[in-house]
Amino acid sequence: MAEIKTGVVVLLGVGVNDRPEDGERLAAKIAGLRIFEEGGRMQRALPDVGGAVLAVPQFTLYGDARHGRRPDFTAAAPPELGKRLFEGFCGALRGNGVEVRQGRFGATMLVRLDADGPVTLALSTDGWRESELGSP
Repeated sequence: MAEIKTGVVVLLGVGVNDRPEDGERLAAKIAGLRIFEEGGRMQRALPDVGGAVLAVPQFTLYGDARHGRRPDFTAAAPPELGKRLFEGFCGALRGNGVEVRQGRFGATMLVRLDADGPVTLALSTDGWRESELGSP
């Protein structure tokens, strides 16, 4: 069982066109987001508060339910690519000074989230310019 105290839960969907540098850029972005409060403002990032990430692989984020009644998952990365990029993302978070606890790739998991704060963000590397991939 993976568990964190202070930190964020990341439900990570990996798409068929995602690359390692997408995960590295996303990891840097998450590590640097100032989403923890100090003095009434969101001013502190994960490393500043000693926070951790609970990373959960979630291919179903790529489910397309626009047509019919059964979601289409063809935009999700195949399992071998998804696992490799998920592991790379977690490694990149660690490289940014963030403690990471991981869910098990390909497993059915019970995820419980007790949110203490006003922040829920949807981040995507889709549409990021090539020049943006090198910096948060």
